Amino acid sequence: MNSYLLEYYEKCKSGEILVGKELMIQLDMLIEDMNNPLYYFEPVEDAHKRIRFVENECKHSISPFAGKPFLLELHQKAFREAIYGFYMEIDGEWFRRFTEVLYMVGRKNGKTTEVAGDGNAEFFCGNVGTNILCASNDYEQAGLVFDEINNMREESPKLARVSRKNIKGIFMGNPKQIKKKGKFSYQNKAKIKKLSAKTGAKEGKNVDFAIVDEVHEMKDDSLVRPIKQSMSTKDEPLYIEITTEGFTEDGYLDKRLVDARKVLKGELYRPRWLIWLYTQDNEAEIWHNRASWVKSNPNLGVAKKWAYLDGLVEEAKTDSATRAFMLAKDFNIKQSNAQAWLQQGEIVNLETFDLKEFTGGFYLSGNDFAETTDLCSSTLLFKKPNDRKTYLHTRYWIPESKLEKSPDDVDYKAWEKAGYLTIVPGNAVESSMIADWHFKLLEEYDLKPFKSGYDNRFAKDFQNRYIEIFGDKIAVNVPQEAKALSNPMRTLEADLRDKLVNYQNNPMCFWCFCNTGIKLDTLGRIMPAKMHGTKRIDGTTSKIIVYTILEWYRSEFMGLI
Repeated sequence: MNSYLLEYYEKCKSGEILVGKELMIQLDMLIEDMNNPLYYFEPVEDAHKRIRFVENECKHSISPFAGKPFLLELHQKAFREAIYGFYMEIDGEWFRRFTEVLYMVGRKNGKTTEVAGDGNAEFFCGNVGTNILCASNDYEQAGLVFDEINNMREESPKLARVSRKNIKGIFMGNPKQIKKKGKFSYQNKAKIKKLSAKTGAKEGKNVDFAIVDEVHEMKDDSLVRPIKQSMSTKDEPLYIEITTEGFTEDGYLDKRLVDARKVLKGELYRPRWLIWLYTQDNEAEIWHNRASWVKSNPNLGVAKKWAYLDGLVEEAKTDSATRAFMLAKDFNIKQSNAQAWLQQGEIVNLETFDLKEFTGGFYLSGNDFAETTDLCSSTLLFKKPNDRKTYLHTRYWIPESKLEKSPDDVDYKAWEKAGYLTIVPGNAVESSMIADWHFKLLEEYDLKPFKSGYDNRFAKDFQNRYIEIFGDKIAVNVPQEAKALSNPMRTLEADLRDKLVNYQNNPMCFWCFCNTGIKLDTLGRIMPAKMHGTKRIDGTTSKIIVYTILEWYRSEFMGLI
């Protein structure tokens, strides 16, 4: 038998092609099932027909392959044989076995182009009246697959001649041949549409073939549940989830992978679910075995460049955000909601300075109030002429009532005695106290704020008092979102690593740095997050806020130094 799946399996088994353990388990199971009387394997009728269609009729639309035929690699052909080549008996009739597919592969391996080819193959090679859906968390993401399906359709004169696209979707039939009959005419009500999680009325779609993209972003099954339900009347529906790993904690993909791995271990029986995971066996091999990268990047050297990944891995060794994003998106290693930001050795800096050195000068400040019933922090930032270093002076406040209930393994009273902290009587820290402290510095050292950043959630009293003391041009709101904080946090990280931050060897600052992790959004932007549930990071947050102010007002501020 001429089988791409068998050829791929033999090359994987011999080590000629490297794959991870999870895919190897699935391949072993498929080869065993070829001899299982519950199934039969016949790849020519459905699988090879679609493979030939993709290679003969579909072309790439994206550089550097734009306009070239879409020639499938061996692993892609094997995957399609697995999907379309197995059959099982149901109620006395033989139907295609797999109705669900979970396909996880590193980014930039061409998965969107792959499934777009499948969408066209199903549209033109499938049944009359086939209803195809491209879905994702938002319309833009859903549009990626939909648009690529349409690009391929338009690139082929043969396909474009018998189909059409409008604002509602892609449909069969040529407007110039309305009276034509048959499969490739208006008589065939086949269609391709897109759907997002934000769309209302997801029910009633009556779908034959669904592609759901980037399921790692989904918090629950509110998008996929109605899609699956809409396929319940079909004999041979096909529901494909394509994704990389992500950062959504306890999200939809996390639950799917738990079940998927139970299937691979034989702990859960789901005979109609194909699990195709391109994953690493462990993180260590990424750093020590370059050849292993193909386990999660099967198109490395074809669609994805070795040089690109080489550079990314090197950058990840010294940049925590790049490391977390790369491990999730390029190597499919799950990253929890808060990854470690810095190692202790990178934080340690025994240098100190005296505020008197900056008497009569200007400073920037970052102020984190968290909640007025919790730890508050204010960081002052100073610069010296012709000096790359940044000088930070930080003060903390905490309500007295918090000390009795605090689970933190630190001595707040010793920190107060050393002058780093003010313990405030009662249950709350009034944010106006921080403004009064700035005024005290003005009186004692003639230190003047140029700009003072704050998070406005709990800052009303601070803002009012600051305006009263310093006027209404100084205080600046800094949104607590990745868009604003990502670059400043990266800059602070680099400065800490390069020992360019003199934070007066403040033990509270060191403690906050050690407690700080990072969380990433889908664009790879970072924000501070607690590494430990109860331990505080307020000192780090105030420093990221003041670094944000420095980024926004660097030219004007440095002109005063």
